[in-house]
Amino acid sequence: MFNQYFQPNDILIIYPELLLALFAMGVMIIDLFLDRAWKVLNAFTALVGIAYAAYALYRLKSNALNLSGYNHAILNDSFAIYFQFVFLIATALVILISARYLSIEGENRGDYYALILLSLIGMNFMVMGIDLITLYIALELMAVSEYILVGYLRTNRQSNEAAMKFFLLGAFSSGILLYGISLLYGISGSTDLRVIAQRLAERPSHDPIALVAVVTLTAGLLFKIGGVPFHQWLPDAYEGAPSTITTFISVAPKAASFALILRIFIVGLKPLETSWVPVLSVVCVLTMTLGNITAISQSNIKRLLAYSSIAHAGYLLLGLIAGNEYGITGIAIYFLVYAFMNIGIWTLVVAMRRKDLIGDQIQDMAGMIYKNPGAAVLMLVFLLSLAGIPPTAGFIGKYYLFASVIQTHHYVLAVIAVLNAAISLYYYFRVVVVMFMSEKTDEEKMTLSPGVLTSLAVTLVFTLLIGIYPEPFIRFAQNSLSLFQ
Repeated sequence: MFNQYFQPNDILIIYPELLLALFAMGVMIIDLFLDRAWKVLNAFTALVGIAYAAYALYRLKSNALNLSGYNHAILNDSFAIYFQFVFLIATALVILISARYLSIEGENRGDYYALILLSLIGMNFMVMGIDLITLYIALELMAVSEYILVGYLRTNRQSNEAAMKFFLLGAFSSGILLYGISLLYGISGSTDLRVIAQRLAERPSHDPIALVAVVTLTAGLLFKIGGVPFHQWLPDAYEGAPSTITTFISVAPKAASFALILRIFIVGLKPLETSWVPVLSVVCVLTMTLGNITAISQSNIKRLLAYSSIAHAGYLLLGLIAGNEYGITGIAIYFLVYAFMNIGIWTLVVAMRRKDLIGDQIQDMAGMIYKNPGAAVLMLVFLLSLAGIPPTAGFIGKYYLFASVIQTHHYVLAVIAVLNAAISLYYYFRVVVVMFMSEKTDEEKMTLSPGVLTSLAVTLVFTLLIGIYPEPFIRFAQNSLSLFQ
């Protein structure tokens, strides 16, 4: 009986996650014995855990692709492994910039890093899950960790308010998502996505129960990526959360949520493609347009980047709407690119934080070219990449996404996407104008910690390298196409 549900390979499949769990507990225990001056070792411990997990994942990739385990509830295929590497890279960069920021805020504790690692475990299971129950539990592990981290600054009212809004709306979206899952289970008698696809293919294409299931499932999932009309939480959460956590949730959980959406729609809901493509097309247009237009009027850099993130969610939906290998490759490469260019920008936002300066207003960047010319040039490079200007990495990501909808004859979507990319240039260059053409508001130089410098160096190198020499990275992303096998 025991062997029926547990096989020796099951431990191997989740070995990276076991290591992360071990280090998450370890960092909390070690924190108890550290003086305030040595709290930076918590970040070092977490980075060591990520390094071990990355090595274990590399060994898994080299020796045993397409491992299925736990009674086929988990599938650690090339798609899952690719996104797990993206999560590990993004999380490591966030941890690098966290130690100094937390010291300034007076909140440098081990539970911060433990929660990040636990959220990472949830994300990993989100991309490995092939069963709806597994996927939902993984999603909630990630989400609950995020709720706590957004409100991590306990004495900051804005942080607490953002966490409460995030939690309440997140709970509401989870209820809708569960309702969709229950309908799919009622239709198919299974929570396995492959079985669900078979059962849906046997039903009429416009079966009302199946359509309600798709609508409720889509609504719950759109909340996780900040898609319109379920985007309201995102600007408040970005503004109220610690800047390092805003950096984290803008990349890794967003990538995990998109990977979850790809797994559900491409594998489980493929037979209903004619029903969900029109819905997602409307959502895509609204998300791109509202995100870009609203960003124009923002004076807070965190809110501006929040609406930019909403717009980018719209761009990413283009790949899902296309639904072909080009589109999925575009989403995969875009998240690798997005991890570097977005974390690069947020690293500079984090670096602006001082004891006497919050540093989250666009005007706080006035005269940055005089205070730290290197930081100003780096911000320009990252903003150009977000806008999709060659030869930066952002151009490669947008090219694949736009080309995917052209290949599938969604020409109107392609035109709207290009027009939205043009709109984004305006508010990105607002920041550039303030940095390069405004008078500096104070004389204090902008100092960068070793962790911030390391993060900036890594993000700059890959933002330019992927743009100039994209072939190996594109091949790496194409290896994630096991969804079509």
